[in-house]
Amino acid sequence: MNPMEDLTPRQIVKELDKYIVGQAKAKRSVAIALRNRWRRQQVVGELRQEIMPNNIIMIGPTGVGKTEIARRLAGLAHAPFLKVEASKFTEVGYVGRDVESMVRDLADLSVSKVKSEAAETVKAQAEAVAEDRLVDLLLPLADPDKPPPPTLADEAPAILHARDELRQRHNRSRDRLRKQLTEGRLEERSVELDVTEDHFSMMQIFSPVGIEEMGLNLQELFGGMMPKKRKKRKATVAEARQILIQEETNKLLDMDKVIAEAVERAENLGIIFIDEIDKIVGGGGGAGPDVSREGVQRDILPVVEGTTVTTKYGIVRTDHVLFIAAGAFHTSKPSDLIPELQGRFPIRVELDSLNAKDFVKILTEPRNALVKQYAELMKTEGVALTFTSGAVREIAAIADRVNRKMENIGARRLHTVVNTLLEDLLFDLPQPEITQVVVDQSMVKTRLSKIVEDEDLSRYIL
Repeated sequence: MNPMEDLTPRQIVKELDKYIVGQAKAKRSVAIALRNRWRRQQVVGELRQEIMPNNIIMIGPTGVGKTEIARRLAGLAHAPFLKVEASKFTEVGYVGRDVESMVRDLADLSVSKVKSEAAETVKAQAEAVAEDRLVDLLLPLADPDKPPPPTLADEAPAILHARDELRQRHNRSRDRLRKQLTEGRLEERSVELDVTEDHFSMMQIFSPVGIEEMGLNLQELFGGMMPKKRKKRKATVAEARQILIQEETNKLLDMDKVIAEAVERAENLGIIFIDEIDKIVGGGGGAGPDVSREGVQRDILPVVEGTTVTTKYGIVRTDHVLFIAAGAFHTSKPSDLIPELQGRFPIRVELDSLNAKDFVKILTEPRNALVKQYAELMKTEGVALTFTSGAVREIAAIADRVNRKMENIGARRLHTVVNTLLEDLLFDLPQPEITQVVVDQSMVKTRLSKIVEDEDLSRYIL
């Protein structure tokens, strides 16, 4: 069943609200774009292929939730999701990554995701076979059916009876071993097993971004010509079990079916988040790195527009991949992008800058709120950490003040402030006498006021 079937745009926004504070306009836009993926899948007939995704540009300073919105969105849709930095790509002919590598990476992620899901369906079967093989390693099967020597043919009845006894005793021993394995009593025992040796690991050095970047999978190309080499390896029962389960899982999986499903998902459900797209806006002519920025835009254009990319899993079409671009656009604006690329991102949404009031909500409301994270970290040391409402307001006010005085890095400033506040405690723990810590407003002021007031200290520490 498609996980998007029961997620309406309102429900998508409601789910995003659990992790991201504010930014209602951006949430609405991405919720509609995601729901439209499902709506297109329900369209019958030729028109289905003509419906293009609503690509989005999110505009806003760093730390306001652009990446988090896209990441949570992909999690809701259970879709292959890839985040790339536009500034990492170079124009064709320059040293660096070409833009089509983002599609190959998306295909890799999709195959990995589908393979994991398929592995879960055969997990029980693989574990059962792996346990049988473990028993064989611990107590090899006897060969009770070996024919008797010709000279003892007249003693066949006695020999057969003895063999039957031996077989029964052997089986009882195996049953005892199996029971001990199930109970986890043999996990540290050492066994010797055969594992497949990778012939091609040394070839990775020829390409800093992997063999896949050359459009070839050399292992598959030459795999049929060269026999797989196996080597003996000693391992504990616990390690051997994982190795054997992996081997048996690979045998049970239909990789052709996995790849076909993964490519289909990448093409129709895939989401590529292109961050820092404002960094490839050219600043005019001249020499230096700026000269290739417009070239990168022109290389990205066909990928966003819809093209075919050769991957090690076959051809992947990008016509229906959803592209979400994001950038601060401090020194430029979306209209500075080349017109063709602008046209491929028809939806633009501006994210709001965060203030002290937003920081209070960010510190307390989301499921993964920062104060909750630190409370869980302290719990591992046997310390109950709590923040008073006054402390939370003071932390938010300090983060807002530092953002306004220096570079505005949004909610990321909260991490710096809270870590600086708790630095001594994090260093001193564990201590048996410390079992409870209450962070109040006066503690925050005492610990941080000098740093905030001293501009030089503030610049280096916060």
